Amino acid sequence: MLQSCYSQSEWEAGCDEAGRGCLAGPVFAAAVMFPPGYRNPRLDDSKKLTGKARYALREEILRDASSYGVAKADVQEIDRCNILQASIEAMHRALAQLNPQPGFILVDGNRFKPYGSVPYACMVKGDARWLSIAAASILAKTFRDDYMQQLDALYPQYGWRRNKGYPTAAHYQAIGLHGISPHHRKTFRLFPEPGLFDALRRKNEAGTSDLPSWEGCK
Repeated sequence: MLQSCYSQSEWEAGCDEAGRGCLAGPVFAAAVMFPPGYRNPRLDDSKKLTGKARYALREEILRDASSYGVAKADVQEIDRCNILQASIEAMHRALAQLNPQPGFILVDGNRFKPYGSVPYACMVKGDARWLSIAAASILAKTFRDDYMQQLDALYPQYGWRRNKGYPTAAHYQAIGLHGISPHHRKTFRLFPEPGLFDALRRKNEAGTSDLPSWEGCK
């Protein structure tokens, strides 16, 4: 079971993001605070869960959390500020929704900027260690997936219902065929290097392709 708290603060918030590695769509972030001593053996890093399990756990998180927030930074912000700064800004927006405000913040990863004067700790692979970060990862992932499915209805040619904006071979091929949309990140490499598809085909045939699929991405 994941650990329930890190600090001595009654109001400790876990924070995580989803969509940093995507070619299209916003980056989402979530912040979650649970009551002191909260336990849930089903909670885990969102990347380790099936889609069905993530959505079932989302309902438990929304029911059990003392407070939660979900926010995003759009593609214009990502292109203007870079993906790291946009991700941190989305986290700050999610934290601002919490009531009461946190007394301590646990952040997944190794980079963050101070949120006011609230003390914080960055935790590499924190979503596999702390309940509140795991919960935040599930909220960020599922709410972003919902958003990308809405965009898919407007731009079905890119397959966002399936790839959620991540750099799959099919997504790259759709960009090559249809060009980019207003929701693509122009500062990202949107066109693959020459020969990539041939290399991917050989790897897929051999069962060794390492191109990320949406299901394995955060």
